[in-house]
Amino acid sequence: MPWARAILHADLDAFFASVEQLDDPTLRGKPVLVGGTGPRGVVAAASYEARAYGCHSAQPMAIALRNCPHAVVVKPKGGHYRELSDRVFGVLASYTPLVQPISIDEAFLDVTGSQRLFGEPEAIARELRERVKSDTGLTISVGVAPNKFLAKLASDMDKPDGLVVIEPGHERAILDPLPASRIFGIGPSAMRRLEKLGIHTIADLRSAPPESLASALGSFGRRVHELARGIDDRPVHTDREAKSISHEQTFGVNAEDPEFVRAVLMTQAEDVARRVRRHERLAGGVTVKIRYGQFETVTRSATLDTPTDRTEAIWEAARVLFDAWSFRPVRLIGVAAARLSDASGEQLDLFERRERARAVDSATDAIVDRFGKGSIRRARALPAKRDRKTDEGDAARYGPEG
Repeated sequence: MPWARAILHADLDAFFASVEQLDDPTLRGKPVLVGGTGPRGVVAAASYEARAYGCHSAQPMAIALRNCPHAVVVKPKGGHYRELSDRVFGVLASYTPLVQPISIDEAFLDVTGSQRLFGEPEAIARELRERVKSDTGLTISVGVAPNKFLAKLASDMDKPDGLVVIEPGHERAILDPLPASRIFGIGPSAMRRLEKLGIHTIADLRSAPPESLASALGSFGRRVHELARGIDDRPVHTDREAKSISHEQTFGVNAEDPEFVRAVLMTQAEDVARRVRRHERLAGGVTVKIRYGQFETVTRSATLDTPTDRTEAIWEAARVLFDAWSFRPVRLIGVAAARLSDASGEQLDLFERRERARAVDSATDAIVDRFGKGSIRRARALPAKRDRKTDEGDAARYGPEG
């Protein structure tokens, strides 16, 4: 019987490191660290073999090598990662037009309307995984569920190369035994507050009075109460229909260097602007989002004088918003192009400098389309590499890995 709503979360396993092991068979089975080796080098990705030694993304490379001295360090290859990512996303799009990229290696798919063509959601997920493996040599973990939250949870439950299905009506059986920390956003600090209330599992969260959760978690408490009951009505948005286009990156550890975070924000602004142009949209505003280590999430927004798809305008607005904060260690950074409109209504540019900026963006897009995102980057961005996640893209986006 077809599902009333079927959502897939597809997540490539340890993507950067897996690509390196795929390209160089001598690295297979060895601990691999992808990232920079300089004094401020940071781990972009760690293979599963390296993770066994406590290595993870966003970790200073020096610390990772102390944890695992025999690890093989590989410099990132942004363009190559982008090429393989595009091939994977081509596979995803062959099953449904409703694909929402989350990063270079991660996406949500709404396959509700695809069931008559391709079968039940589990069958779609199995075929999708097989095609990614045969087309690219990479493994991808997929979660199948009635909503985004559960699909994401499912894809994380059997990594790497996993497939987990949470069928409608079975949500509580899966959720209740899990620790409350499995809900995204509940970190160690929030968990300590919950434990003081006697809350340890998702079942405890579900049973707790909403006002208790609000006292421990603030405004996020009500949302947590819904997620603990398996409720998540968020739709899968494609870029073309979205009201905003954003990139967010959650770091594996708090990022303490403001210049590093600013460089991540720059690469995110570039990617957001490129997606805006690709879908012939204009941004009327820019929003920057920061989450600190103590479960505090704040956003700031600015209205642009003129709707735009220009990288420099989106970046400048994001930079001003970011610099208005007194810097503290950051757990998450993100930028969004908001209040999107159709580019067909754009007024004629009045200033020659806008035409020059447009030419720069067009040339940059052409180079990226041909050679990959790592092939060109503004000087203010990180010098390492670049791709699409969270997004988890270049030497900048070091968040939880797949």
